[in-house]
Amino acid sequence: MLVASMLVTMVWLAGRYEASQVQDKLERDTINATGDIRVALNRNLQDLQALNAADDDIAAWKIRAAEILQVRRELMRIEWRSTDLRLRAHAETPYRSINWDDHGHGDGMLPESSLTCTHARRLNGPSYSPSHFQLLGEGLGTETMDVCLPQTQNGHLVGYVIGTYSLQGILMAQVGKTLPRTQEVSFTEPDGTRLALVGAAWRGSRMFTSQQLLDLPGNTLVLRMDSWHRAPSVFPNVMTALVTLMSIALVSVVVVLVRDNRRRLRAERDLGDALAFRKAMEDSLVTGMRARDLQGYITYVNPAFCNMVGFTAEELLGLNVAPYWPPELAEEYAQRRDNRLSGASPPPREGHESVFMRKDGSRFPVLIFEAPLINAQGMHTGWMSAFIDISEQRRMEELSRASQERLQATARLATVGEMASLLSHELTQPLAAISSYATGSLNMLSHTLPDPAHALQQLQVQQQDLRMALEQIGIQAERAGRVIKSVRDFVRRRDQSREVISAAELFEAVQPLVNLQAHKLGVQVRTEIEPRLPPVLCDPTMVEQVLLNLARNGMQAMDSLQTPARVLTLQARGLESYGQRWVEFSVADCGVGISPEVASQLFTPFFTTRAEGMGLGLSLCRTVVEQHGGRLVHRPNHPQGTEFVFTLPAHCE
Repeated sequence: MLVASMLVTMVWLAGRYEASQVQDKLERDTINATGDIRVALNRNLQDLQALNAADDDIAAWKIRAAEILQVRRELMRIEWRSTDLRLRAHAETPYRSINWDDHGHGDGMLPESSLTCTHARRLNGPSYSPSHFQLLGEGLGTETMDVCLPQTQNGHLVGYVIGTYSLQGILMAQVGKTLPRTQEVSFTEPDGTRLALVGAAWRGSRMFTSQQLLDLPGNTLVLRMDSWHRAPSVFPNVMTALVTLMSIALVSVVVVLVRDNRRRLRAERDLGDALAFRKAMEDSLVTGMRARDLQGYITYVNPAFCNMVGFTAEELLGLNVAPYWPPELAEEYAQRRDNRLSGASPPPREGHESVFMRKDGSRFPVLIFEAPLINAQGMHTGWMSAFIDISEQRRMEELSRASQERLQATARLATVGEMASLLSHELTQPLAAISSYATGSLNMLSHTLPDPAHALQQLQVQQQDLRMALEQIGIQAERAGRVIKSVRDFVRRRDQSREVISAAELFEAVQPLVNLQAHKLGVQVRTEIEPRLPPVLCDPTMVEQVLLNLARNGMQAMDSLQTPARVLTLQARGLESYGQRWVEFSVADCGVGISPEVASQLFTPFFTTRAEGMGLGLSLCRTVVEQHGGRLVHRPNHPQGTEFVFTLPAHCE
C-alpha cells in the first residue's frame, strides 16, 4: 500500500506540475492579450480624437474617418453627432455592408448609445456602451460595442464622435494573428454569456481556462482564453517508471497471499453480513417483537419492544412472568399464556387486543399477533409475538371526533377569511390605477406654466387631461365596486350575473390597466383577435380579473430580463371540441419559463414564488374559469417564456 501510494502521488504530482505550467503560460497569454487590446483601444481613441474638427467641413471629416476605418478593421462605423445627438455625418467600414438605419443608427440613436454619450459628457472623456447584437444580413450577426468621445472647443462641448466596434473584429485584429491552433479566445459578460469567439481549430482531451477583466469606462468585459492539450504522460520521468516496476513485482507477491486469505475470510464475511442484515432489520422495526420458548421464558426482545414497555432487554430476558402485565390483569394473562403453550393458539393473522403497563405505571393498548417459532431443522422451539402500539390510533380517533364537532363553526370562519383574502387580492389593480391617476392629476395641478403666451392653450390641455384622469378614477372606482360584488357572489357560491360580451370588449376593458403596468416595466403589448369570433356568455368583471392577473404575472416574469425584446401577447381565437364551440384566450410572455417543481404547485392556494405575492391569483383564475365551464392550463411559449390558455363557451344565438 505504501509503494502504491508513492506511485500514485508521484504520477499525480508530475501531472499537476505539467498542468500548472500550461495554466501559467495561459495566464500570461491572457494578460498579454488584455494589454494588447487595451493599447489598441487607446490608440483608436487618439485617432478618433484627431477627428475633432474645428470647422463644419463634413466632406473633409468623412475622408479622415474613411482613412481610419480602412486601417482599423475592428471599427465598423464612425459617426459625428451634434450636442443634441443628431447625426451630422458618418462613415462605414469598406469591408462589409450593413443596413444601419434599421438598428437605431439613423437620425435616432439606440438607448444604450444615448446613455453612453451622457456618461461620456459627465466624465468629460470616452465612455463605452454595453454590447448589443447587430444583424449583418442573411441571418448572420455580430456583437458590437459603441464608444462615445465628446468633442470640446475652448472648454465647450461642440459634439460627439461615436465609434462602433465589432467584438469579433477586436479579437481577430489584436489576438487572432498570434493565437495558436490549440487556443481560442472569446469575450464574455460577467455572468458567463459568450459574445464573440476566435480560434480553436484543434481540440484536445483536456481544457485549461484563464479569464481577465477588461475594465473600460462605462462597460466591463471578460476576456476568456481556453487551451486544449493532451493528457499528461503516464510516466513523466524515469524515477516514476522504476518505482512502477518495483511496485508491480511487489503486487505480484501480495496477490498470491491475498488470494489464499480471501478464500478463508469469505465464509466469515458472509456470516457477518447475514447477522448484520438481520440486526439492521430488527433495529429498524417499529413493531415490537418477543420470542418465548416452550416453557414460557422470554428468549428475545427487539429494541422497539423495549422502547414500547420501558424495560431493557437485560431486565426482560429469562423471565416467565412479564413485568409489563398490569397487576389486576396478571392472572388472566397467565391463563392465556398457558393456553398458548398447550397449543391452543389463534391463527397468526388473527390478532387480539390487550393492555400493557409501562415501567412508569402508565397503561397503553396493544394489538398482538402470535405464530409458532420453527428452527432450521423444522422443530417447534417456541412462539414469536408481534406487538403494535395502538394508543396513537385511539388518540387520533378521539381527535377526529372532536374535529367533526368544530367543523361547522370553522366553515363559517373559512368563508369569511376566503372572502377577505380574495378582496385584498382582486382590489389591487383598480386601487393601483386610481392611485396612479390621482398622482398624475396632482402632478399636473402643481405644474407651472413656463410660457405665458401659450398659458391658455396649455391650461385647456391640462383641463382635458384632468377630465380624462377623473373619468378613469370614476371608472376604476366603479370597477372596484363590481369586483367586491362579484367576489362576494363568488365566495357565497351564488349565481353570478352573466352577459353576452365579445373578446374585443374584454380586451378593451383591461387594456388601460395592462398598458399602465406595461409602460412602467418597459413591456410591449400585442393584441390578436381572430376575425368573426363569436361572443361569450360570462361574468365580465371576473373574466377581466382573470385577464389582468395573467397579464400582470406575464409582465412580472419578464421584469428580470435584460433584453429589450419583452413582448406580452394577448390572443383570442375560436375552436370546436366534441361538437361545442369555444373561445380560447391566451396570454403569452417571453420570460424565463416555469420549472417542473413550480409547475406542480402553480395553482395551489397561497403558493407563490414572489416575496410580495399572496399566492391566490392563479388559484382564483382557475376557479373562475371552471365556474364558467372552461379550463385553465399553461404550456411553454416558444422560443422562450410561458403561455397561459383558458377557454370559455361561445354564445350561440
